[in-house]
Amino acid sequence: MLPLRPGRARRVPPNRAGRPVIAPLPAPGNGDTREWSARARRFRRRPPPAPGVAIGCDEEVTMRESPLHRFATIFAAALAAPLAAATTPTGTLLVANKSEATVSLVDAASRAVRATVPTGEGPHEVAVSPDGRAALVANYGARQPGSTLTVIDVPGRRVARTIELAPHRRPHGLAFLPGGERALVTAEESRALLVVDLARGVVERALPTGAEVSHMVVASTDGARAYVANIGSGSVTAFDLGSGERLSEIRTGRGAEGLALAPDGKELWVTNRDDDTVSVIDAAALRVVATLAAPDFPIRAEVTPGGLRVLVSCAGSGDLAVFDRARRVLERRVSLPAPAGTTEGKLFGGRFGASSVPIGIEIAPDGSRAWIAHASADVVSEVDLERFTRTGELRAGREPDGMAFSPLTLP
Repeated sequence: MLPLRPGRARRVPPNRAGRPVIAPLPAPGNGDTREWSARARRFRRRPPPAPGVAIGCDEEVTMRESPLHRFATIFAAALAAPLAAATTPTGTLLVANKSEATVSLVDAASRAVRATVPTGEGPHEVAVSPDGRAALVANYGARQPGSTLTVIDVPGRRVARTIELAPHRRPHGLAFLPGGERALVTAEESRALLVVDLARGVVERALPTGAEVSHMVVASTDGARAYVANIGSGSVTAFDLGSGERLSEIRTGRGAEGLALAPDGKELWVTNRDDDTVSVIDAAALRVVATLAAPDFPIRAEVTPGGLRVLVSCAGSGDLAVFDRARRVLERRVSLPAPAGTTEGKLFGGRFGASSVPIGIEIAPDGSRAWIAHASADVVSEVDLERFTRTGELRAGREPDGMAFSPLTLP
């Protein structure tokens, strides 16, 4: 439809079928229309049609946009798409640097390090409290076993306190319980899962796993149940946290290490690093219901916030495996071209050759981004989870591993 001059009605004769045709009057403040009546041979005023629709006496016809308008719409959408994809959530990424005994507080948007906080020796894992204000670091130790936790005041960018766990040694896996007043900590040498009262700074309970090298831990969102991966036994131990009862030890595969619990708590994904497989455990039945191939050396797993996919870091091949959770199939592998650096003094040494040894995974709360820590490259990759491409990297410290995200933005 051609444009009209403001305040002027365009007289439109009847169509060949004798039906009236509507012509708009676009003058400012005048929203009515006039229709041509074949019977009266004159224009009659009637209420305006619905936006985008021309109405006759007994039919309605959808108005078509002009080619110019269509081009403008497509062009605007094309410009907006990369901008939306490039949006990075605001907040702070905390990165544990194993060989430096520090945790880096990194601005997620700018990738700038806002602070570097000292910890105990060998900080392998870090977890953030539900309100994002406190971080807990497991000081695993190096040649000498560690036995402490470092508590970091995130907005204050400082060490708030150190919690002694002795006689329990080699703390590793961490998980805050609801409310943030207590946390779960695995203690490898004690073959136990510790429940720590953070306010009092004491071990409240020590729950025996009955397995070797109890390494990682995850808890259900309601804090009722916990699962511990036992590398040495190739198994997962399930606990009822209310009673402290050990519910079951489930055999999964050699080198069971990474754990990812679905948001609904119904499935647990386990990486078996020495078998190059991933096991899926039915959390209600406490049994393995699927085993999937996942070369090379799958070491960590995380479920995306919506529960659609499971990300698995593969230390041997240096890339990221992406699984479709519902279909339980490998969807794709994401290349992470981070060149390996020096391996001297690092946990895996030169075991994986030229691999950058990606280990730790952290996913932004909105599911748009993931960060992957490369222990042998001393960088953290940023991955766009809409396009599944590596969009950049940030540098924290030497041998980055465990990571956690706080929604707080530091100046």
